Amino acid sequence: MKVTNDGLKDRQLHIKGYLQMVSEEQKEYAEVSAHQKITENNDIITDFQMNKLMEKTLQAGNLNNAYRKVKSNKGAGGVDGMEVAELLLYLKDNGKRLIQRLKAGKYKPNPVRRVEIPKETKGEYRKLGVPTVVDRVFQQAITQVLTPIY
Repeated sequence: MKVTNDGLKDRQLHIKGYLQMVSEEQKEYAEVSAHQKITENNDIITDFQMNKLMEKTLQAGNLNNAYRKVKSNKGAGGVDGMEVAELLLYLKDNGKRLIQRLKAGKYKPNPVRRVEIPKETKGEYRKLGVPTVVDRVFQQAITQVLTPIY
């Protein structure tokens, strides 16, 4: 690597520990910080939308759709041992309390169960985290609200 007198070759940027080479066409953008680039067109999401995200997430219709999605995906239970088949009865008994805890900021997701899945290469495994089915319902409800926005 040939180093010029000022110690830089073709304008190098240090971004989070990575060295990035900037081509001639991009030199004019090299001095713009990443923050400015990201916030250039940030007028899409309004304050009104941001204030209503939790309400939209916890609407009965959204939570019902999230439950249906989790049920259709099936999947194994998490650390609490609850299976998808037991979920509906649990949500009927505890749903209002869980929603109140979410609104109050008191809800804490359960730890994720770690499962090792064998890879095609013998002796190698891929680690997979399995959340509880209740946490998956709330994750799905959040996804359904945020995906159309982003």
